[in-house]
Amino acid sequence: MYVPTHFDESRIEVLHELIRQHPFGILFTHGASGLDANHIPFELDPQRGGMGVLNAHVARANPVWKDVSDGDEVLVVFRVADAYVSPNWYPSKHEFHKQVPTWNYMVAHAYGRIVIRDDERFVRSVVARLTRTHEASQPAPWKMTDSAKEDIDTMLKAIVGLEIEITRLVGKSKLSQNKEVRDIRGAGETLKAQGDCMIGDAMLACADAKSA
Repeated sequence: MYVPTHFDESRIEVLHELIRQHPFGILFTHGASGLDANHIPFELDPQRGGMGVLNAHVARANPVWKDVSDGDEVLVVFRVADAYVSPNWYPSKHEFHKQVPTWNYMVAHAYGRIVIRDDERFVRSVVARLTRTHEASQPAPWKMTDSAKEDIDTMLKAIVGLEIEITRLVGKSKLSQNKEVRDIRGAGETLKAQGDCMIGDAMLACADAKSA
């Protein structure tokens, strides 16, 4: 990924938080069958390894776990948000007519080595943790014990675990940081007004930081 200096986000704690808040990643592999991409929810364990470990599971019917070998390098892409930015939203455009359209976005790329974990204990723990995390905001959180043990056991046999030790994290927050403060703020406010709050808020934060 091309990352100009002003768009670089290399703080591990920031990238870990991005992954925690947006855990649905794209797993890119290059196995025996060639390039492949799978869309998977991940759980981040920041305490393991130098840069953290990603855990996930896939359907046993998904060939990806047979297509790769333990230790193969993989890439997981986590996308936070993106938004089109019109030059009309930059105040300077109306003075100098030199701005052009662009697309702003925030992403994190996690490179790592994959290990296939085809064991029930690992898979059960991954499913349990994912469930606790994503059910926490529900009025009556669903628990694995809400289903019959036989049903859960059958389901767990139908999935395979994946473990990825992160070896490199690359982050990019393209938020018009190379523009004037008034242009960053103008575009950010317009995005918020039209409902693109995540990129809009991030751009306003950049404007505040740049003007401080």
